Amino acid sequence: MFNKQYDIICIGDVTSDAFIRLKDARINCKINNHDCELCLRFGDKVPFEYVKVVKGVGNAANASVASARMGLHTALISNVGDDENGRDCRMELEKNKIDISYVKVNKNKSTNYHFVLWYDVDRTILVNHVDYDYRLPEFRAPKWLYLTSIGNNPTSYYKEILDYLNTNPKVKLAFQPGSQQIKLGYHELQAFYKKTEVLVVNLEEAEKILINIKLVGPNFKNDPKSMLKYFSKLGPKLIIITDGPKGAYMFDGEHYYLMPIYPDPRPPLERTGCGDAWASTFVAALALGKTPLEALMLAPINPMSVAQYVGAQQGLLKLDQMKWWLEKAPIDYRPTEV
Repeated sequence: MFNKQYDIICIGDVTSDAFIRLKDARINCKINNHDCELCLRFGDKVPFEYVKVVKGVGNAANASVASARMGLHTALISNVGDDENGRDCRMELEKNKIDISYVKVNKNKSTNYHFVLWYDVDRTILVNHVDYDYRLPEFRAPKWLYLTSIGNNPTSYYKEILDYLNTNPKVKLAFQPGSQQIKLGYHELQAFYKKTEVLVVNLEEAEKILINIKLVGPNFKNDPKSMLKYFSKLGPKLIIITDGPKGAYMFDGEHYYLMPIYPDPRPPLERTGCGDAWASTFVAALALGKTPLEALMLAPINPMSVAQYVGAQQGLLKLDQMKWWLEKAPIDYRPTEV
């Protein structure tokens, strides 16, 4: 295993998602259409349409599948339990041509299982991360490490990863922080931000990170360009802030760009995994030798496709399929300086 050469190795937790399609709910949003709440009748029986279970998902697993489908030699470092759910997750990852040699099976532990409350085209996820004994295995240095959501944020595990990056300075780091990593705070992970080649966060995540370290005040909310500037002071070379239907913003240290979303061919079904699809497609394109602007053109195509299916992986495309969609793109589908 140690002698295998990988283009990209993703690090993060694996789960199964049970999608519960709600029939009777309500969405309440503040005036800016952010800070929305899913409302159900408390203490009542709430009807739903059906349940669909998707195995072998999660930020790192989704990134692995996207990378593998784009033709990159991909491995995943993760943990599962020695239960049926864990076996199913590993089988699903293998089907997607991901090397699971570094997916550790933990004895007497269960595998992560999340419930996705799906209403309209969006969702709220009920999560429960199992407390695993995280250890970094030995592996040959890849071109890229893709670090994302880890459940209980073990300090010793982050130290192992950081030591690996220090020992292998040619390995490029892509960082897509998960909710627990954002909650842990910048100061605990500042060494990772400094080493990051590509940082991808959505607008709400960007606000949380910067406000928590007191770099910005409330007046910076919904101002991606200003936030990109502040993120650049933390160390990442390429910073991307995605903003849903408004597109994505990128700062390369000199220029600010706005990339629109790829137009939906039909109304989206649900959007779970669209953020993972965007981030991982961008990084995979760089690993394939694309320039940042070329990667910026490819990145929105996978989320468009993912939103046409239930779950984060079914809609992920191969590179030739993405090129087909790129050829069909409208004339205004291109990055513009802002």
